[in-house]
Amino acid sequence: MNKKLIWKIVKNILKVVVTVAALYWVFSKVSIQDLKDALLKSNPLFLLFAFLAYAISILISSSRLLTFLTAIGLHVSERYNFKLYQLGLFYNLFLPGGVGGDGYKIYFLRKKYSIKGRKLLGALFFDRLSGLWALCLIIAALIIFMPQLGIPNYLTILGFILGTTLYYFLVGKFFNDFKANFIKTHLKAIGVQSMQVIAAIMILYALGFDGKFSPYLFLFLASSLVAIIPFSVGGLGMRELVYMWGANFFHLDSHLAVLISLLFYIISAFMAFTGSYYIFHPSALGTEKLPSVKEIEESQTED
Repeated sequence: MNKKLIWKIVKNILKVVVTVAALYWVFSKVSIQDLKDALLKSNPLFLLFAFLAYAISILISSSRLLTFLTAIGLHVSERYNFKLYQLGLFYNLFLPGGVGGDGYKIYFLRKKYSIKGRKLLGALFFDRLSGLWALCLIIAALIIFMPQLGIPNYLTILGFILGTTLYYFLVGKFFNDFKANFIKTHLKAIGVQSMQVIAAIMILYALGFDGKFSPYLFLFLASSLVAIIPFSVGGLGMRELVYMWGANFFHLDSHLAVLISLLFYIISAFMAFTGSYYIFHPSALGTEKLPSVKEIEESQTED
């Protein structure tokens, strides 16, 4: 057994351990029965609206990726791109070990369109980076309406403007392929994050909340930032930890905070599960069977 394989096994075991430990700590601080009661009393119509808002965010996100692919000269049909996006969602959430969803996207696009993996990796990287930028934008906007954080508005605005200016300069300097579509892709990124915020608002309505939304939405976005870091399985556990910390800091209802996180995870899991269709019907992606992890890893070393 080589060192690379051992590290993968250890890394995946650590992710599971961190996820279980985080969830154990969170649920030791809240009442399971209270969570169950609140969930049973939630409004299913608003939960449906939350799912629809999240689904729209995924459609916009898929379209954003397509714009980045077009920028590198890869003309993929919207339908095929969305199929790959669905498969990627499934692998990222349910099978976060190994190469992940991006690895499968790169494999299929290289196989079908004969394009260099480095270009595809760049497109996928900036797709994620644009999402991170939009996340920071909305967080900055919420900070302005949260004086309890004690951050001067001018610092928040100045910091975001300077960060965006530097970001745009670096894109133009070193990644000119993406400069022409900078505004288009980043408007789509704002659309993605905005729809996910709307999903969180719908979850709050579903739980019968009628208080001040901004602290909960701030924690929702902050937990999304933490979930990007692959410490746990699909971000599960990490989001809940952020909510618990934030609930103490802002003096919020910890049960409500945890419920928002869990319901959003369930909604995203439902959406990601649609990608499992291609595991049983790989012909929809133009192949007889999905490649193994080994095949994908070998293809990544060809460039």
